[in-house]
Amino acid sequence: MPNLSSLDHLVLTVTDIATTVSFYEDVLGMVGEEFTPDDGTSRWALRFGNQKINLHQIGSEFSPHARAASAGSADLCFLSETSLADWQSHLAGHTVTIEQGPVVRTGATGRLSSIYIRDPDGNLIEISNRA
Repeated sequence: MPNLSSLDHLVLTVTDIATTVSFYEDVLGMVGEEFTPDDGTSRWALRFGNQKINLHQIGSEFSPHARAASAGSADLCFLSETSLADWQSHLAGHTVTIEQGPVVRTGATGRLSSIYIRDPDGNLIEISNRA
């Protein structure tokens, strides 16, 4: 049977690309990148580590796309080497509310210590340290 080895990218459908890019750059330290795929359109992505998140503007999604694409429906977990205490201070400086945490969770490779916030569209963002 064939197998999969890793996740290359995922897509977030968002209400406003500029607001999303600003939040993910300023608050989470990702890098916004405009790119041009083979079809010649202009698109936006967020890069961090070896991953990226492609952004689709709600109502103007690129085909093919999720059957029920909607802003605010994602639940994402990001791993960080930065302590959660440092994240808490950083988030407070950006007036980002921590909804829950630190709490212990189970990730793909074991225990995590996590805090939860929301992005501008209401997507749930989990920031985690391996426990």
